[in-house]
Amino acid sequence: MAKLTKITTQKKHKSRYNIFLDKGNGEEYGFSVDEDVLVKYRLQKNMELDDALINALIQTDTLHKSYTLAINYLSYRMRSEKEIRDYLKDKETDPEHIEEIISRLNKERLLDDQEFANSLVRTRIMTSSKGPLLLKKELLDKGVSAVKADEAITHYSFDKQFEKAMKFAEKKLRNDGRKSYRQQVQNVQQTLMQKGFQGDVVQEVLANLPEDEDEDSEWEAVVYQGEKLLRKFQSKSEGYELKQKIKSGLYRKGFSFDLIDRFIDEYVVG
Repeated sequence: MAKLTKITTQKKHKSRYNIFLDKGNGEEYGFSVDEDVLVKYRLQKNMELDDALINALIQTDTLHKSYTLAINYLSYRMRSEKEIRDYLKDKETDPEHIEEIISRLNKERLLDDQEFANSLVRTRIMTSSKGPLLLKKELLDKGVSAVKADEAITHYSFDKQFEKAMKFAEKKLRNDGRKSYRQQVQNVQQTLMQKGFQGDVVQEVLANLPEDEDEDSEWEAVVYQGEKLLRKFQSKSEGYELKQKIKSGLYRKGFSFDLIDRFIDEYVVG
């Protein structure tokens, strides 16, 4: 049995208190508790504490500190249940305490994976170029169930997907101006799929791109790509072999035979 001899406020943490005990050998520091624990157990000077009560106080305070960590972690943004669990594990929180904290946060409606998923999707629609399939993967990686992830993705309507994907496609076409139109369209399709847009949206975007390439732009592109191939091969090849290498390279880049032959006639000697 120990007697509580003194309670002092910590200098750096005004809501925490140091508890001093006398176990028969004079006063010594025992442990510290948060103000909530101090009030809950009505700790005061000269109070008698047995080992069981001291252990309960320490465990309650440890749980309280871990709960406070979780609340602070939630203060920056919404979190999934898995994120909270992983965070508390990293802080070496007792597994039983993690379960208690998760249960309490759910009861207090501070944890809600469906609302978390809905919020993340709404935010990503406004701030990123990701399509719904990538967003679903992100949700699954954060521990959200497939059912809740699918529900959240319904907020990403076809029209919103098309608008975002179309803007990206138009920008991509502008940036790829030195490539063949065919390759530009292929790149748009590939990139939209990589960004997680659904197939029907990608096909709708492709259907709304300009149907025909601009002849002048296409010629400028074949000249640009052809000259690069010419510089690459002319030191090692000549004549027919050189022409065939350039033709093959330009064809793989998506240019028409007519433009390729024109480039060969105008730019390749021999």
